[in-house]
Formats: sequence, structure tokens, C-alpha cells
Amino acid sequence: MTEEKIVDPNITSEDKTWALLSYIFTPIVPIILLLMDDKKNRPFLKAHYPQALAFGVIVYVLTFALSFLFIGFCIGLAGLVLSIIWGIKAYNGEYVEIPVITDFVKKQGWAN
Repeated sequence: MTEEKIVDPNITSEDKTWALLSYIFTPIVPIILLLMDDKKNRPFLKAHYPQALAFGVIVYVLTFALSFLFIGFCIGLAGLVLSIIWGIKAYNGEYVEIPVITDFVKKQGWAN
């Protein structure tokens, strides 16, 4: 069986690049996207940068709070690996579902 990917024709290569950068360089790039009027309302980006921002803030807070323990390092490393994986998925035009965070962001009305 082959898996079919549905490609949205409204997604530009620039949107994909910004989505990738928003995961890898979170929380800086998502904040920049919030300040760019032409980017913050793009549907594909609006589905990605709010959850990337929320994920980045959570990871940085947990890493900082637990930095005196080895687990803080592990959380930071796991966060980096997951950010890279989700960034690659976003660059391929896929919508990323982050457990708990995606639902929270959508319920707040921050993402599509």
C-alpha cells in the first residue's frame, strides 16, 4: 500500500522554510513571525508557529528549572531532537500534531 500525501497548493516554499525555522530556532523565530503582518496570518504558518512557540517555551522552562539535575540536560536534548523532526515534517508540507500542546493552542484560538 502506498501512502498518499495531500499537498495544499496554497503552501509556498517560503512558508515551509519559515515553519522549519520556527521549530528549530524556537522561540525566537515564532516571535519574529508574530511581528510580521504578512506572515502571521498565513494558514500553514499559523498552524505551526504558535505550537512551536509553546513547545519551545515549555522545553526551555523545564530545562532551566531542572538544570541542576541530569534530567534537565536530557529534556533539553530531547526537545532539540523533537524540534528537528517536527521541523523536517513541516518542511515537507505536513501538519504536525504535538500531544497536548496542539490541542491547547487550538482551543486558545492561536492556531488553525
